[in-house]
Amino acid sequence: MNPTVDLNQLIQAVGDALVVCDAQGAITLWNPGAERMFGYSAQEALGRNLDLITPERLRQRHWTGYHHSMETGTTRYGHDVLRVPAINKAGDAMSIAFTVAMLHGPDGRVNGCAAVIRDETLRFQEDRALKKRIAELEAQLATHSAESKPSAGA
Repeated sequence: MNPTVDLNQLIQAVGDALVVCDAQGAITLWNPGAERMFGYSAQEALGRNLDLITPERLRQRHWTGYHHSMETGTTRYGHDVLRVPAINKAGDAMSIAFTVAMLHGPDGRVNGCAAVIRDETLRFQEDRALKKRIAELEAQLATHSAESKPSAGA
């Protein structure tokens, strides 16, 4: 069986954000998942660059990596998930996870990349709260253990 897939329907229906950028970093595709996740309509995002969702403190590192990938045609995030901070239209901090696919033109040269992005803000906050609670409990246990040891001179 060889079912036909309507790629436009898939792009519009998928819950994750699908973002495609050209080799210079201009956004060329911004699906409804990206609209929901980041708060920008496709009309607002198309033609702009990823500074739209990249926190200012991370932009230089982002563009260094982006340009390296465009020059070499490689990324380690094709299979490995990259987890980074992001920002939405309201300026709220987010935690996102994504993979990247390098896109090539008919001549074989890299002409952009596609990212499949998931909002992991809630999971990140839950993990942080759990780590904090574990540290608190470990500190209580250490204090309790130290208090219950008999003194050396007793």
